[in-house]
Amino acid sequence: MMYRCSCRGRARDAALSHACPDRRRVLGLAALAALGAVGGLTGCGDQAAETQSLAPVEIDRATSCELDGMLLADYPGPKAQVHFAGQAQPSFFCDTVELFNTLLAGEQVRAVRAVYVQDMGATDWDKPQGHWIDAKTALYVLGSKRHGSMGPTIASFAKEADASRFATEYGGKVLRFTDIKADMVDLSGGALHDTRM
Repeated sequence: MMYRCSCRGRARDAALSHACPDRRRVLGLAALAALGAVGGLTGCGDQAAETQSLAPVEIDRATSCELDGMLLADYPGPKAQVHFAGQAQPSFFCDTVELFNTLLAGEQVRAVRAVYVQDMGATDWDKPQGHWIDAKTALYVLGSKRHGSMGPTIASFAKEADASRFATEYGGKVLRFTDIKADMVDLSGGALHDTRM
């Protein structure tokens, strides 16, 4: 069946002959606007799902380190997680030194969407749980006497007062995320230089 506009056969004057194309244009624009609104709602849902997928994930007894397979729950000190683009689950690190070594490595080309570390001012050093904070806004203490899973580590804190108190008690220097450089997180020594093993 072919639809024939009722205005074509009835009128010969210019005003009425243009009514049909104008009405079609208006209806077409309304349809596009409706599709855009549906698309916008879909986009909002995707954005909400993406934000939720970038939230920190709690570790459990089976969570292992991306670099060495160590079980995070078995070791003291701050842990870390990175949400890489195109990866459904975060990559976990049993130590903040491993995190920085990975992020600062020249060959690191994966797009980083979010990075979290644990706030050691709010969780227990020996059995850290939860208290995930944005790694880029955290404060760090480098060079303390406290050890993490891989030996000397970089303690992470949400508050400068907690970082300063930790540095006073255990030694080290308070730094910001951007202050930490690749030569500060070299993993080439590791267990080879641990005289207690």
